[in-house]
Amino acid sequence: MFRGTIIGAAAVIGLAFLGGCAGVRPDAQTGWRPLFDGRTLDGWTPKIAGYPAGEDPLNTFRVRDGVIVVGYESYQDGFKGRFGHLFYKTPFKSFRFSTKYRFVGEPAQGTPKYAFYNSGVMIFAQSPQSMSLQQAFPASAEAQILAQYGDQKWTTGNVCTPGVDISMDGALVKAHCTNSKIPASPNGVWVELEIDVSPTGVVTQKINGETALVYDKVQLDPKDVAARRLVPADGTLALAEGYIALQAEGQPVEFKDVRIRPY
Repeated sequence: MFRGTIIGAAAVIGLAFLGGCAGVRPDAQTGWRPLFDGRTLDGWTPKIAGYPAGEDPLNTFRVRDGVIVVGYESYQDGFKGRFGHLFYKTPFKSFRFSTKYRFVGEPAQGTPKYAFYNSGVMIFAQSPQSMSLQQAFPASAEAQILAQYGDQKWTTGNVCTPGVDISMDGALVKAHCTNSKIPASPNGVWVELEIDVSPTGVVTQKINGETALVYDKVQLDPKDVAARRLVPADGTLALAEGYIALQAEGQPVEFKDVRIRPY
């Protein structure tokens, strides 16, 4: 949820005051809390473009062998712009998030080329219930992850900004995506992604323990149609907290060891 922003359903607003940790038991020594039980998608809500929040008729997101699978076997008519996200049930403010990901297989038929071997983890995201029916991406900051594709010199741990603005080194970032310098790994290789959001709002993204990018001042972009609907009456753009979501944009990918450690 965004600070000062009305999301819509009263029940969703109420979740913001649970501290983002309801029903999740921390490790007594490390403080890390699992967000995925390894067996079910309990606590997670899908939002697929073209369908209401909570509906995933083509089984895009499911669990297999202890991992969250993003797959397209049921997309017999092709991808057709059905971008999807899987949201954890409560928003978070300052935290360390960690997961391992790997890309598997080939993109679904009709996946746009820019989405080949491409996925991400969204932070500071609006709720799934606040997204419009056809909205492809939530207003959020995306820790973009990529795998190698052909002879492309792709990097991973990048940042993209659907519906938001960010700053780096004291300056507003005008580009939609900013690349790290960490080379993308081959298809099928497990990679660790860590996202640290400090109490002051500084975001540090790491790949296998190596810092990829650092940015701060995540705020709504009033020029974006979807984000503009979320700006509160007082005009506040800065985001104090938001939801975490795993992305599905046409490329099969898997996630495991999904966990968080709030500050």
